Amino acid sequence: MSASAKPPARSGAASAIGWVLTIGLNVVAPILTYNTLTEDRHWSEFSALLLSSAWPVLDTAIMVAWRRKVDEFAMVTLVFMVITAVVSLVGAHTARALLVKDSSVTGLFGLLCLTTLLAPRPLMFYFGRKFATDGTPASTAWWNDKWQYEGFRSTLRTMTLVWGVAYVAEALLRIALAYALPTKTMVTLSPVMIYGALGVLAVWTAWFGRRRAAEGERRQAEAAAVARAA
Repeated sequence: MSASAKPPARSGAASAIGWVLTIGLNVVAPILTYNTLTEDRHWSEFSALLLSSAWPVLDTAIMVAWRRKVDEFAMVTLVFMVITAVVSLVGAHTARALLVKDSSVTGLFGLLCLTTLLAPRPLMFYFGRKFATDGTPASTAWWNDKWQYEGFRSTLRTMTLVWGVAYVAEALLRIALAYALPTKTMVTLSPVMIYGALGVLAVWTAWFGRRRAAEGERRQAEAAAVARAA
């Protein structure tokens, strides 16, 4: 199947619903759950944090059920959810230890990004395909066929490198803050840092992708002009 010049149109409503669910279940719900359990129910900080972490798992399950398939993006998310659950249950059972373990998981994500630079296709290739297509065979083929272009390959490898370094640095900073700040402060600050870093990286990725696409179009136009002149 040949790739089309432009990606198939996506549903703006579906994308908006997806982002609302993501923010609600990964940021708002965990904070409200923790505050309710520790202040009103008098749960221990560790138990409240552990239960609050169930909301992101629910988010992943909803997304998988919504798309009715488990793609590479979902597989990576599910693997990290399992790692988070396992890590949270080993070692010291304190709120600070759980925060440090949670930060370590995002650091592992950064290391995974860097490791996939040695693979045939970097991690951002699969993440890009999830967010740039609607999952249909036509849109998936459009994205896969773009891998033949050197500029596309170098762009995704650069993006993967930046994401990897950024998340390793973010994890190290959150681990340091977990020891320097009160647990209640970190419960609010931690998801803000995670999704703040995600927001910054998303904006940079969109800008960098547009710039590289414009450069590619310019080079194609110059090559076409030279060919016509010849």
